[in-house]
Amino acid sequence: MLKIDKTIKESFKNIEVISNIISQNFYGQREIVHQVLASVLSRGNTLLEGVPGLGKTLLFEILSQSLNLTSKRIQCTPDLMPSDILGAEIFSSKNSNDFIFIKGPIFCNLLMIDEINRASPRTQSALLQAMQEGFISIGNKNYQLPKPFIVLATQNPIEQEGIYNLPEAQLDRFLMHINISYPDEETERKIIMNIKAKNNTNNTFNAKDLLSIIEIIDTLPIGKSVLNYALNLIRNLRPETTKFDFVKKYIKWGPGPRGGQALIKIAKSRAFLNGNFSPSISDIINLAKPVLRHRISLNFEAKTEQFKTDYLIQKVCDDLN
Repeated sequence: MLKIDKTIKESFKNIEVISNIISQNFYGQREIVHQVLASVLSRGNTLLEGVPGLGKTLLFEILSQSLNLTSKRIQCTPDLMPSDILGAEIFSSKNSNDFIFIKGPIFCNLLMIDEINRASPRTQSALLQAMQEGFISIGNKNYQLPKPFIVLATQNPIEQEGIYNLPEAQLDRFLMHINISYPDEETERKIIMNIKAKNNTNNTFNAKDLLSIIEIIDTLPIGKSVLNYALNLIRNLRPETTKFDFVKKYIKWGPGPRGGQALIKIAKSRAFLNGNFSPSISDIINLAKPVLRHRISLNFEAKTEQFKTDYLIQKVCDDLN
């Protein structure tokens, strides 16, 4: 028991140090940092959405350095092929009858897929299959991806030409959909002045340590009231099971059971980040939008009246309280 307590204490300390390092170098976006870090601790994939120049790539670089994970970045274009990402089999120079597999950039712990909505549906499908399964198939062979394997994908909300929007079924495979907005005035002043914190990366931390922390988080208990709140939230965002008329009026379909699993999983990680052993209802409320916004489809009437998914999620949370 003493050993377990010591391990948990060290894990709390490591994550606190990493969170502070990232926040010091990614100004004024501590909530975004916490959400992305919680997603990583949940072994989840994250979709970051924001206009160009808000620091999405910088956040990825700081995250990979702070966690000491192997990382790669892929810039998506319409002509990007699955083999450019996964790798390919080529003839061996020693024996013309043999093939050797050349690994693609997907073989890393932390992969950034920049502008995923610019990749063709075929390439998107190959990426998302790897995200879901944790391995890739080339020919008749399966190749296991490193553990952990975590994806941060980005997309630009203002681009409308030359893009392939992700289908709802593929969006559902992302644990979180995080919107990054413009910084406040003081934060923007620091960015313009290029004020940088010292690059105090935690060189002793590695992928093995991250996996150990993930295992600890998986074992954290969930209170009955928290579980019931998450369940009620999910079911009341579906027009078939809701008790709210506005949900029936504006939502075409709501989150499935995977959305509930994601909410509980990310709430555990968020609680751990805050130094707690079990999530609270406030954790569920704070994470509801990034976890559920991409799992809900609004009907034509909602779009006509310019209702937003985030507004409806918040209204259900408020009414449940």
